[in-house]
Amino acid sequence: MRLVSNLPCATKEEEHVTIPMSDGIRLSARIWRPTSSDEEPVPAVLEYIPYRKRDLTSVRDSIHHPYIAGHGYACVRVDLRGTGESEGVLTDEYLGQEQADAEEILAWLAEQPWCDGATGMMGISWGAFAALQVAARRPPSLRAIVIASFTDDRYADDMHYMGGALLSDNLAEAGTMFAYATCPPDPAVVGERWREMWHERLENARPWVLEWLRHQRRDDYWRHASVCEDYQAVQCPVLASSGWADGYSNAVTRLLGQLDVPRRGLIGPWSHKYPHLGEPGPAIGYLQEVVRWWDHWLKGVDNGVMDGPMLWTWMQDSVAPSTAYEERPGRWIAEPRWPSPNVEPAVHPLTGRRIGAPGDTSSGQEAQGEPLTVQSPLSVGQFAGKWASYNAPPDLPYDQREEDGGSLVFETDPLTERVEILGSPSVELDLSVNEPVAMVAARLSDVAPDGRATRVTYGLLNVAHRETIGDPEPLEPGRRYRARVRLNGVAQAFPPGHRIRLSLSTSYWPLAWPPPRPALLTVYEATSALTLPLRRASSGEDRPQRPFGEPEGTPPVATTALTPASSAGTSSATWSATGPSWRSSRTRAPSASRTSGWMSAAGRTSATPRSRTTSPRSAASRPGPCASTATTGTYAW
Repeated sequence: MRLVSNLPCATKEEEHVTIPMSDGIRLSARIWRPTSSDEEPVPAVLEYIPYRKRDLTSVRDSIHHPYIAGHGYACVRVDLRGTGESEGVLTDEYLGQEQADAEEILAWLAEQPWCDGATGMMGISWGAFAALQVAARRPPSLRAIVIASFTDDRYADDMHYMGGALLSDNLAEAGTMFAYATCPPDPAVVGERWREMWHERLENARPWVLEWLRHQRRDDYWRHASVCEDYQAVQCPVLASSGWADGYSNAVTRLLGQLDVPRRGLIGPWSHKYPHLGEPGPAIGYLQEVVRWWDHWLKGVDNGVMDGPMLWTWMQDSVAPSTAYEERPGRWIAEPRWPSPNVEPAVHPLTGRRIGAPGDTSSGQEAQGEPLTVQSPLSVGQFAGKWASYNAPPDLPYDQREEDGGSLVFETDPLTERVEILGSPSVELDLSVNEPVAMVAARLSDVAPDGRATRVTYGLLNVAHRETIGDPEPLEPGRRYRARVRLNGVAQAFPPGHRIRLSLSTSYWPLAWPPPRPALLTVYEATSALTLPLRRASSGEDRPQRPFGEPEGTPPVATTALTPASSAGTSSATWSATGPSWRSSRTRAPSASRTSGWMSAAGRTSATPRSRTTSPRSAASRPGPCASTATTGTYAW
């Protein structure tokens, strides 16, 4: 990253500013703004998250907020109610109170003498959720948003559930937020009240996972703040980005296809990182793009920001399997709009354990008479990596060959030419199971001539949710059903000589919670198919395109390293990651973080789950005990 100190505007920083809410709570903000804004007001840009601006995000914040401020904006970083030095308590994610607070903050900003009345919101992850959710409420001063690594669908495409199946990140995130929500405020800022504020947080703390597990269907709890319920509610311009190694790889294209406002999309090879800090690389000059976006929509500068394609994305080239990459080889490609005129669905029949060519009818009666079965061991999933890569190895999927030993596998013949896909593959299955609850994990892999298999994308389906995700219907053992498994979006190139492999398993532990009992899955391949979003190159792609500059940012706040970062993992079920501990030159307080996890499934019980004694309807909707002797929990049915 190129560190920039000589910016167009001299800036000043206000380290602790309190913003009053209508109920008497005061929220804590840090503000960077041009020195000249006292006489010449500027637009304000809000980043609104619970991750403690005094310590946890202070280094990251110091890279981009002073940079944007130095280009003529008041950048305001606010801790949510009940976090950092903000008063109150935080009891769950994305509550109505959170969004109402944001509206009050924006109104307060618009009224400040150094603000010209125009505001924007930006953020990654929670901050992006907040910006998108607040945009749907249409506060009068909000002119545009910039969001990264987010979702518009809190139930079907977040860390809680996928395809109606419970994700283990649902549990991990609850532990993370329990820690953040119970940390004390800094006495150096709030004074003697710090202990009272801390005790209030501790007394109101509870594991959020309890609420998340009470809502295993798509109900009003998840519909709240899910913009997919009403895309037309968003009426301001949106610049949206994410990465293919992130868990949030699907929402950018959904917004591009559904919103009816000026919008641009950007998807790189990155994990859960801002694009200017993107890993795996290449990182890009994202902050330059953000400044151009704000210049146009907050200041009215005619800078051509809406010229060119609607979507830029990184088409990934083939790589050997690894749990981490410094860079992903590939190239930038441009799509004029989404859905793209360059992408067409190609339906490949599954014939004789092969992925046939589109329109292939050579399977004959022999293949039609051979249903295939699989009952996967819980070891399938040990090489899955994390639901979302946070670039904390080992968190990316590794060689899929061991996973494939417990799966149904279908492959193409060796490719005779390069094949590129862009979008979400899907698998249409004609299937039956021998249990009232079952899941299917579908994986797409790039198989090299030497046999190494790199997972490209995957998808999960709790088959009880086969008709509508979030509205389960019971399964009748032995009955045939049609079910569609949608895989996560991706841009991937498969070179000549490689094979494309589809793998189906009935478990994907520990990424996904297992069903109450092991299920035998039968697939009737003659009436099943894989659909790939094939992309054909557009004109001019014979030469490399370099749409972005080098990453830039302001010099980060000075820190003194106390201990280095480290990570370890014997498998995806046992891991630890310790961030570096450091001391800020500003606060002098030491900061550190450590995450560890242990999940085990040592022995499947053969006892009949309690919920099996109920009617089929209640068996499809009520939680039962996990079929694992070393863990406890419920399954999303």
